[in-house]
Amino acid sequence: MIKPTKNISDVKRMVNDCRASRVAVRVNLGRNKTMDFSGVLSGIYPALFTVKPDDEDFLGKTAYSYSDVLCGNVKIKKI
Repeated sequence: MIKPTKNISDVKRMVNDCRASRVAVRVNLGRNKTMDFSGVLSGIYPALFTVKPDDEDFLGKTAYSYSDVLCGNVKIKKI
């Protein structure tokens, strides 16, 4: 079965709907490794978005591009 096609504008709209709210993030690191964390979607820019993790072990913010979400390397879900 073929997946329904999405484009960058759909991903940007989905991320914009989660603005300034808590999100769960799953990052595919490759070789069957994933990293899961929750945080606040803190910034939305034309080419990327930033997430401020809740965990004290993380220093600063993490940034992801919209193409990472489109390709499936990063998954975000509103909590």
